[in-house]
Amino acid sequence: MTIFVLTFQVKIMIVYKFGGASVNDAQGVKQLASLVAKVNDPLIVVVSAMGKTTNKLETIVAATLQGNARELELISNLRFEHNSILNNLFKNSSHSVFAEIEKLFDVIERNCNSYRNKGYDMLYDQVVSYGEIISTKIVSAYLNQNAVKNKWVDIRKVIITDDNYRDAQIDVAETAKKCNTAFDYDGFDCYVTQGFIASDKKGNVTTLGREGSDYTAALLASILDAEKVILWKDVQGIYNADPLIFDDAIFLEELTYQEVIELTFYGAKVIHPKTIKPLRNKQIPLFVKCFYEPRKKGTTVKETKSKKINVPVFIVLNEQVLLSISLGDLSFITERHISRLFALLNKFKLKVNLMQNSAVTFSVCIDTPKGQEITELVDLLRKDFKVLYNQDLTLNTIRNYNEAHIKKMIGNKKVLMEQRSRNTVQFVTETI
Repeated sequence: MTIFVLTFQVKIMIVYKFGGASVNDAQGVKQLASLVAKVNDPLIVVVSAMGKTTNKLETIVAATLQGNARELELISNLRFEHNSILNNLFKNSSHSVFAEIEKLFDVIERNCNSYRNKGYDMLYDQVVSYGEIISTKIVSAYLNQNAVKNKWVDIRKVIITDDNYRDAQIDVAETAKKCNTAFDYDGFDCYVTQGFIASDKKGNVTTLGREGSDYTAALLASILDAEKVILWKDVQGIYNADPLIFDDAIFLEELTYQEVIELTFYGAKVIHPKTIKPLRNKQIPLFVKCFYEPRKKGTTVKETKSKKINVPVFIVLNEQVLLSISLGDLSFITERHISRLFALLNKFKLKVNLMQNSAVTFSVCIDTPKGQEITELVDLLRKDFKVLYNQDLTLNTIRNYNEAHIKKMIGNKKVLMEQRSRNTVQFVTETI
């Protein structure tokens, strides 16, 4: 009797996320395509806006609010940059992607006009979100042209949020339903979609906060039970310090979920702060790898029993504001007063990076406001408080510190505020 043994190859689902630096130019898109082409398993490709497009769209938003029509020139310049990339990727200028991108820039122009009086936050989301739409249209078309069959997915129709523009909160239950429909792998093994953007229940575009594409990738991985997530960056992985600032930065081969959450909380920029929780919930490992040297191992983030990292971690945040409030008559600053301050910070969508209080003063270190002048916030606070503030400062953070580490990082910089705990020390200093 002949016995037949059937074997099945189990396919796993993977999520790739490519940052703006990865798709900065035509060569970057070609490198992305070469990495995607090597994957035989079901794959979701999450792509950010190209290069510094998000920054340039933010400048367009600011110009729109100023009302001097300069946004038209800025849009034209950005259109030209993307057309240059298209011309390097597609030899046939009659390819449908050229017309698609042209129409998307027309939408940006219309949205500048339609939403200029709707407030900064809403205008921002209706304009800046198109960086990701444009980049993914280009990437998807290039992959298809090079025999990497894929389906372009409009993530705005999949991820549903509230209407807290520029920092929208996701309705996970509703999003999960739509994810399982959008990514059903019926006829496709590869999907190309956007990070950072979503929509509210009324269909208005929302964004998830700066650098939110990492979060998008993690959310999709968690909902769809991915085997792993790979963030393709322009660095080898995660270091104990920014290699552009510290020439002796140490590469970190492995980190726990908790360690990465701590680092992102204090301002480390490699991964978006919200990325880790959905991955940890499903125990999905995260890999941070170099886009230009894919054979290198990179950094692995997962649950592990290994010891915590035993090297210091240095984090530098520039463009900080130190804001101090008091009542001016030696009255105590109470919870009621602090709640007023935090309500205004929330209105301006400003994250508190450090806070400190005395009997009569409460101080916070915050990011410099985007789109509004710090004086707008200060004027509102001065209705209730005496306010002092310093701009253009730097917040220096050291995890696992000793005095030698502090001397190395701070040196002779003028310190305006200092705070220490067992594992972490932070200094607000003048920027040199």
